[in-house]
Amino acid sequence: MSDKRPIGVFDSGLGGLCAVKELRRLLPKEDIIYFGDTGRVPYGSKSPQTIIKYARQDAEFLYKHNVKLILAACGTVSTVALDDIKNDFEVTMFGVVDDAVAAAAKATKNGNVAVIGTNATVESGVFEKKLLAAGTKSVISCACPLFVQLVECGFTNRDNEITKGVCKTYLSQIKESGADTLILGCTHFPIIADIISDFLPGVTLIDPAKETAAHVAKHLSKNGMTSDEGGGTEYYVSDDGTSFSASAGVFLGNSEKIKANLVNI
Repeated sequence: MSDKRPIGVFDSGLGGLCAVKELRRLLPKEDIIYFGDTGRVPYGSKSPQTIIKYARQDAEFLYKHNVKLILAACGTVSTVALDDIKNDFEVTMFGVVDDAVAAAAKATKNGNVAVIGTNATVESGVFEKKLLAAGTKSVISCACPLFVQLVECGFTNRDNEITKGVCKTYLSQIKESGADTLILGCTHFPIIADIISDFLPGVTLIDPAKETAAHVAKHLSKNGMTSDEGGGTEYYVSDDGTSFSASAGVFLGNSEKIKANLVNI
């Protein structure tokens, strides 16, 4: 039996569109509802209490649309708020931590893994705790809050000198650490993966959104929850959708013009 209910995805801004892109590739017949909380981005500089409050409101918005599962495609929410809100809804909620940790533990050759994310993600220590439990020898974490704003503002070209300079400032300690694997612990960061790779040659980059999307696809198949028709995506934002529409194609990997619906959250 086909389960035609949509998949719900949310993020603080545009970063979660990386997960939407991968879900659309893996599950072309699934409908998706995306909510980007563009009116309150970024989450990474907020207090844990505020992040939990915002994440619960985001999930409630999707839940009202009769979604069959919810993906918190946000590293900050996944590390700070997911455990507090996941039992509030009668659908399975996914974050972007566990699958990234498993992929990094499998990929590393020397047991040294690095993590970059927002301030809140790094301060939570969740990635570090889970990586060490998975058997990695050492973990170095680095907060890279400016990466979020640079991506949201479109400073994503591989030759962009501003982003390259910020990358050097943030990631020099990771280069010196000898880590051979790096988790991009915020869904905005894969958009500048080329710039990061140029600065950290030979380091394997782990994209949490990509890893989690694969898990979601397996979950739906295993539980008989896939759809045999559909494939549309609805986009909602909490602020003026003009900039969202202009930038969404960068995350989705195409020149598609996105129409976003404005909602009060």
